[in-house]
Amino acid sequence: MTIVTDDPAWWPIIDWERVMSYFVVASSTAVVYDWALSFAQEFELVWRQSWSFMTVLYISVRYGGIPFYVGGVLSSIVSVSMTDISCTTLHFAQSWIPVVINAMLGVIMMTRIYAMYQRSKRMLIFLVVLLLASTVAAGVMTAIGNNYVSRAELILSGNSLCFTQYTNPVAMALTRETLIPTLIWEILALCLALWIVAKHFCEVRQMPIAGDSFTMLIKGHVLDFVGFAAVSCFNIGSLSPTLMNSSSAASNIYFGILQIVQPVQMFVLGPRLILGIREYHAKLVASSDEGTGMSTIAFQERGQVSAGDGV
Repeated sequence: MTIVTDDPAWWPIIDWERVMSYFVVASSTAVVYDWALSFAQEFELVWRQSWSFMTVLYISVRYGGIPFYVGGVLSSIVSVSMTDISCTTLHFAQSWIPVVINAMLGVIMMTRIYAMYQRSKRMLIFLVVLLLASTVAAGVMTAIGNNYVSRAELILSGNSLCFTQYTNPVAMALTRETLIPTLIWEILALCLALWIVAKHFCEVRQMPIAGDSFTMLIKGHVLDFVGFAAVSCFNIGSLSPTLMNSSSAASNIYFGILQIVQPVQMFVLGPRLILGIREYHAKLVASSDEGTGMSTIAFQERGQVSAGDGV
């Protein structure tokens, strides 16, 4: 149902949507800029290589941001008229895309940890159960939250907006808390990675190449964790009544930063978990025909050991 009103009390909503649209454009620009900078590397290390499960995950994560950004831009441009069905579709897409993308990133992280633990079947089973539990929990929370939401076109003084209304206040908080199960997964994954790296450096001090491999892997884990932790903190912090009921510049900046950090975490840091591995392996192959460093930690995607085959 389209709502038409010229009530001046709604004008702060128009200003808020316009400010958010600036941050959405800034976020899109950052992701596109990163894609342009790394496309040559991506073409060499991904598109020109034999396809594997990791290749499919990389492409899905890297380019899964396109519908996310299209929905974000369309819903924030006040001059674009949207029907009720379009508003509802965009809302569900923007709610579920982070769940799906974070699940894919979890599979990538699980593969890395599985390789670091020398392809231990027990560790693989533990990781699969843990990731499945966190993903199902996030999916159930998202589904429950969306069950109590309605989206409608709101025309304010000639400006078209997609208006979101929650019939249950708890559901609105639930949609912001969907990242908590994934955050628990990220914390446990980081602890497992730190443990095996510490154990490795204590046991193997005479293998600098292998040590460099583990150092590269743990850097990727830490960077991904920091990015996801920042997104989770911003999402949980947005539940503050002070922020939700405020139209101040500080509140706008807070929600605007959230519009930037979440896509960057998913579509910039996420793909680099795979791109960094392949770049490192390519350098090893270039300097040594055997590439013994990555073989040592069982993370080659081709040859004797394949990181993607076991997932």
